[in-house]
Amino acid sequence: MTDDQDFRYRMGQIGDLVQKMEGIADPAVHAAARELVARLMELHGTGLEKMLEITFRAGEPAMGIIDEFGRDPLVSSLLILYGLHPEALETRVIRALERIRPRLRKQGSEIELISVEEGVVRIKMEAAAQTCGSTAKTLRSSVEEAIYEAAPDVTSLLLDGPEAKASSGFVALEKLMGDHRSMPLGTGPTLASSVEGAD
Repeated sequence: MTDDQDFRYRMGQIGDLVQKMEGIADPAVHAAARELVARLMELHGTGLEKMLEITFRAGEPAMGIIDEFGRDPLVSSLLILYGLHPEALETRVIRALERIRPRLRKQGSEIELISVEEGVVRIKMEAAAQTCGSTAKTLRSSVEEAIYEAAPDVTSLLLDGPEAKASSGFVALEKLMGDHRSMPLGTGPTLASSVEGAD
């Protein structure tokens, strides 16, 4: 099992536990469990943010390390979970499309990013006239997989094109973690804002 697969597996386990926690009937126990998760995430998030800020302050040589953090599947997923990824959501979506575009073109298909607004990604996909239904579905699934791998924090993915279908079953990170991701992770600037400010 790769690091990325292990991370996904562990996130699935956390998701199951969060669902069980939400089913606790006793209000006091339920509130205490939610508070515990929130405080742990706040502690971990603040620590990660501080580590990234220290790395950023090391200057130009450290920017390569930060870029590497963003490219590593495991670290990237963790940074996304805490809202600390060095790349914006739209940037990650664009890169995912660039990676999969050559494969789609071999099948006579094209994709175009229409918009990214408040976590909602809209993509237009055009398949060749001779593309059969099963191939179109496979291509759509490939696009979905590429997007969700690069940007699990996407709240909704709208694919305009052939073989429109229901949701793939992907559970958005926001829904999985509930309010725990929206809490403040420290008083300092996020890594993304620090990097943008350096331009």
